[in-house]
Amino acid sequence: MAIIVNPGVDFASSRRAIALAGQHPEVFAAVGLHPNSCGELKDDQIAELRDLARQPRVVAIGEIGIDYYWKKFSPEAQRRGLAAQLRLAGELNLPAIVHNREAHDDVLTTIETWARERGGDAAIVLHSFSGSMAHARRALAAGAYLGVTGGVTYPKAHELRRVVKYAPLERLLVETDAPFLPPQPNRGQRNEPAWVRWTAEQIAEVKGLTREAVAEATTANAKRVFGFGS
Repeated sequence: MAIIVNPGVDFASSRRAIALAGQHPEVFAAVGLHPNSCGELKDDQIAELRDLARQPRVVAIGEIGIDYYWKKFSPEAQRRGLAAQLRLAGELNLPAIVHNREAHDDVLTTIETWARERGGDAAIVLHSFSGSMAHARRALAAGAYLGVTGGVTYPKAHELRRVVKYAPLERLLVETDAPFLPPQPNRGQRNEPAWVRWTAEQIAEVKGLTREAVAEATTANAKRVFGFGS
């Protein structure tokens, strides 16, 4: 059976993710406030998020992070929002799913600080990783996992494929970012979870492995990060 982690991006979508997880045994939820959904986080918002994160079948805090492309909130507010939600993840002993758009240095600095505070006990997934090799080295040194989406199949994604080749297989996760970033054979269409096969195939090609080996390893990684079946 396939397993899906469905993240929220605000309170409404986090509640929907929890409801969906309750209806389908293959679906788990993550809850969080995306950087385009939160400015200065108040105590009552953190308390509400804490209550949601304690619901059954919630396996992570996310999708949280920093986004300097849309800039809906100030950089300072976004950094504080990410740090606050990372602290909540640490309090609840949950992994964090982190969004990063055009904010590599600030995201990495924030997660490096959190990882040090946690003494290395901090599971972080850098969702839809799009950084350089230098960014990847910093992320891996901080203990992060790299989420690989359909963008790795795009003809011009040479740097991302270099990162995938460099990164240890046990630190990679296969993601969709649905409905966005469909793999190359389906460019221009609404992305679907079933299409992760092309992402896995691209990882396998880059690493000289079979798709089955990549699927087995990345599934094991997801179980380790999110605690499925524990």
